[in-house]
Amino acid sequence: MKITRTDAASHSLTRSANCDGRYGAALFAVLALLLGLCTLGERGRMALRYQREPLAHGQWWRLLSAHLVHLNLTHALLNCAGLVLLWMLFAREYTPRRWAWILLASTLAIDAGLWFLRPLIDWYVGASGVLHGALAAGALAMYRRRDGTGAAVLLFLIVKLAYEQHSGASLFASDLPLLPDAHVFGVFGGLLGAWLPRPAAKPL
Repeated sequence: MKITRTDAASHSLTRSANCDGRYGAALFAVLALLLGLCTLGERGRMALRYQREPLAHGQWWRLLSAHLVHLNLTHALLNCAGLVLLWMLFAREYTPRRWAWILLASTLAIDAGLWFLRPLIDWYVGASGVLHGALAAGALAMYRRRDGTGAAVLLFLIVKLAYEQHSGASLFASDLPLLPDAHVFGVFGGLLGAWLPRPAAKPL
């Protein structure tokens, strides 16, 4: 089969954007999940969000599902845009298994931080905290291989977190409510997940 120059250029472009093959399929699946959950409406969001009282009564799924549901479609689209950007920049910086460990560490850091350190926060939704963890992990990977972009991204992240803590508003979407601490906890978890070794699988 003859591959045309156009096909080769297209493949090179999608690969450089980390959207080729299984990477592209995985990105599409995650975007479909985040946007698909928006169709559940307010009732679905209430059932899936982080909320202290239901969690205290054993509704543990909220610790994961809270990071997949959003306030509205605008909120979800903003986080989807952030995900696409991070995917294009960092998807190949770690193996898929390592990314899964990083995202889990970021998720659990946010949940633990809200539960133990911010007991007055009753509920929370959104993927932005976990995305901040992924941003920190990706930038750290670049910095480790002496790519100056990694240092620049880490500096930007520090400035962004400081601004949000001071102003209480998002740097990019000031009209949406923000929980700055979730971003801080997410960054801590992302860096921890990138730094610490992934737990070894138990032999069968």
